[in-house]
Amino acid sequence: MGGPSRRVFLAGDSSVTGRQRSFAPMAGWGQTLPLFIRGAEVINCARAGASSRSFVERGRLAWILREARPGDLVLFSFGLIDMKPGQGRYTEPFKEYQGYLRNCVDGVRDRGAHPILVTSHERRVFDAQGNLRRLLGVYPLAMKEIAAEKSVPLIDLNEWSVRWWRRAGSQGTHEIFLYLAAGEHPNYPDGVADNTHLKVAGAIECARFIASEMRARSMLEPGCFDRLERARFPEDAVEWPTDHVFDELTRTRTLEVVK
Repeated sequence: MGGPSRRVFLAGDSSVTGRQRSFAPMAGWGQTLPLFIRGAEVINCARAGASSRSFVERGRLAWILREARPGDLVLFSFGLIDMKPGQGRYTEPFKEYQGYLRNCVDGVRDRGAHPILVTSHERRVFDAQGNLRRLLGVYPLAMKEIAAEKSVPLIDLNEWSVRWWRRAGSQGTHEIFLYLAAGEHPNYPDGVADNTHLKVAGAIECARFIASEMRARSMLEPGCFDRLERARFPEDAVEWPTDHVFDELTRTRTLEVVK
């Protein structure tokens, strides 16, 4: 017998992408989503440094559209890179950003597949009084407008993450984000203080929320979900590809776009 007939494609930036073993314990939520979705194949096409613009213009959306079959799901999560100035990536929230999201939604629907929009989780930045700053600004709102305009299901990871980051506070979020002391992990011998990327434990909880929303809203059959109530997972439960495998997946999941 073949593998799962239902497939879940992931399109997004470094908050979603799978990380190679040399980056552990940094992880995107797309890397941990297979812990909770067992009856469908998760195909993670997200890439670090991708905005909605670059994902489309560099042929990554084109690969998904070539591969997608009727009934497949395609989750889109952009914003963390769209807000950064820089040629080829930056988009205005209510202009190009919404335009690229429309292209994504329309392209997926043209192939009989189902788009789902996921707002990006918030960065970890607190002011001197301990208040969380919402640096993503209006990008989540711009995505919500497209969801309403196009009648696309939306999973509001941004709002959920804000509540979690606030409860954890400035110190507690060190356990969620990639904060490591010098010598704590061989991949980061000098230590690291990263306010954007998650440790694997944080990525697991984001994936749990997304999978729970998908189950609650019947985006996949109930039997496709598993272990949503499991509190902890061993370190080897998450797959960490080698650099070679990661580079090969990046190369092959891109199509040349005719401009």
